[in-house]
Amino acid sequence: MEGSNSPKGNLILRTLAMPADTNPHGDIFGGWIMSQMDIAGGILAREKTCSRIVTVAVESITFIKPVNVGDVVCCYGEVVKIGTTSITIDLEVWVKPTLDRPGTENMKSQVTKAAFTYVSVDRNGKKQVVNRSCSC
Repeated sequence: MEGSNSPKGNLILRTLAMPADTNPHGDIFGGWIMSQMDIAGGILAREKTCSRIVTVAVESITFIKPVNVGDVVCCYGEVVKIGTTSITIDLEVWVKPTLDRPGTENMKSQVTKAAFTYVSVDRNGKKQVVNRSCSC
């Protein structure tokens, strides 16, 4: 949540924001952040369903603060709902600032949040029932 001092959920993905990921203003492009969230959510959805999954919806994506080149981008997530064929995951992105900003070495802050929904599909791309007893 915005204003919280710690992320909700478990750490799923960490990566480094690079110069190639910037928008024309020098901030990290929002689409890049969203793609990292989708990757993280897909990892968690796959672990919980033990099946092929596809992204079907992104709800309420909120960009809270800009991300800078050199920041360590951390995606956290937790399952909030498992339906018949779908799984919804709340995702948050937090950053650890680049080391060239003195005094921020131990700080981290939330920069983005959203709910992603994935659907379990078979080999032919058809919806299938989520395996609730999955243990992969």
